[in-house]
Amino acid sequence: MSQYILEMNDIVKRFPGVLALDHANLKVRPGTVHALMGENGAGKSTLMKCLFGLYHPDEGEILFNGKSINDIPNTKTALAMGISMIHQELHPIRFRSVMENVWIGRFPKKYGFVDHQAMYDKTVALFKSIGLDVDPKELAGKVSASKLQLVEIARAISYDAKIIIMDEPTSSLTENEVEYLFKIINKLRDEGRSIIYISHKMEEILKISDDVTIMRDGKYIGTYAAKDIDQDFIIKKMVGRDMSNRFPPRTDAPAPKDEVVLEVKDFTAADPRSFKNVNFQLHRGEILGIGGLVGAQRTELVETIFGLRALDHGTIYKDGKEIKINSVRDAKRNGIALLTEERRQNGIFGILSILDNTVIAAQKSFAHMGILDTTKRAPAAEQACKELNVKTPNLQVPIKNLSGGNQQKVLIARWLLTNSDIIIFDEPTRGIDVGAKYEIYTLMLDQLKQGKSIIMISSEMPELMGMSDRIMVMCEGHVTGFVDKQNFDQVEIMRLASSFKK
Repeated sequence: MSQYILEMNDIVKRFPGVLALDHANLKVRPGTVHALMGENGAGKSTLMKCLFGLYHPDEGEILFNGKSINDIPNTKTALAMGISMIHQELHPIRFRSVMENVWIGRFPKKYGFVDHQAMYDKTVALFKSIGLDVDPKELAGKVSASKLQLVEIARAISYDAKIIIMDEPTSSLTENEVEYLFKIINKLRDEGRSIIYISHKMEEILKISDDVTIMRDGKYIGTYAAKDIDQDFIIKKMVGRDMSNRFPPRTDAPAPKDEVVLEVKDFTAADPRSFKNVNFQLHRGEILGIGGLVGAQRTELVETIFGLRALDHGTIYKDGKEIKINSVRDAKRNGIALLTEERRQNGIFGILSILDNTVIAAQKSFAHMGILDTTKRAPAAEQACKELNVKTPNLQVPIKNLSGGNQQKVLIARWLLTNSDIIIFDEPTRGIDVGAKYEIYTLMLDQLKQGKSIIMISSEMPELMGMSDRIMVMCEGHVTGFVDKQNFDQVEIMRLASSFKK
């Protein structure tokens, strides 16, 4: 009998113009957490979709409990066999209850009708078994993203799966919720279940995993015991080159402190639960980092600056002159761009092509006398995507087919085409591999050399300290302090991030 519960041998998957999987391999032992790592576009999610019945491999063999399961026609079959998957991007039915989202497609019935009481009781028992505190009757649309992530994990467990695939399960979880998730994972491992864990967070991988498989460009690189490797080893195997320097060197001169390009005074949100009395300056050629914990209202602040949210009172000055921003159009007209935190939800237009997604914010520059000149769009988009090294066979491919890192690059290309002189990056590298991160960091520094200025929100402390010239720290909607680069200290930043007292 095989020592593996799952064997995926020499899996090949082709898409038009792309070899997504090139004889990839994965062997998972029962009762273990097996990390699957690689850059965006390495083939991790594609391999898992072949296992889960979303894709059908063109070549190769899949063995589950020693039996061939090459032809998995759909996800329903995979679930019935004992394989469940938690996807990176959550798509709950927001106008239905939490419990309906958990049991959709398999509602308990009585006399031919849905038995809501039985469904409620089963959900309560399920949540209780993993210590999850969520009201089963609450509408999914009213539940936070982090709680929905945990609900999705509970749903996967409810199938009594022997293999649970977790694709970036902690992308929207707080630090405490991550620890809670790890307790659940350890409980599942103790029960003899196997977890395939996809994440770009090295610390998590080395903390929770037993084995680590690394992929690169659709190929299998190797499988290693987690206890025998470190972050540098993983990075080198993932990218195929040494990346001891996680952040590109700064070669431009420090930003002049007297040249203020943007000033925000006494900014207070219309929503009384949000930010209050925020004041800061942004200098030309500077990266101003914004740090804080969940609930600090950082995203709400920059979305208000960009005209997406209502302001109660406050003033914005651009190059010393007061400006009014009541809409996104006002922000764009004043040379302000925003790369949003949730690229799937309010960034990309999934069914549109890469071309359309790239040029959509700069349509006016391709128009003459109010008529769009379509011949100018493609060359501009092609050049922008080439500069950002977007991996795609052509620009007509729907953007939803790209990896997360390449989608992010297209969104950056979109705003670069507007030639804005202030760019706000909200979690610019969330869910992106280390190689793509370095490319985005390099791009950000290139913008500074052109005299542009950047505001960057990041929840990753190394990124915040590695890229910022100054850090503005927020806590519960208030600015609690500023830290200059020469005084960066993780302990001090965390103190400021949790120090506001009402």
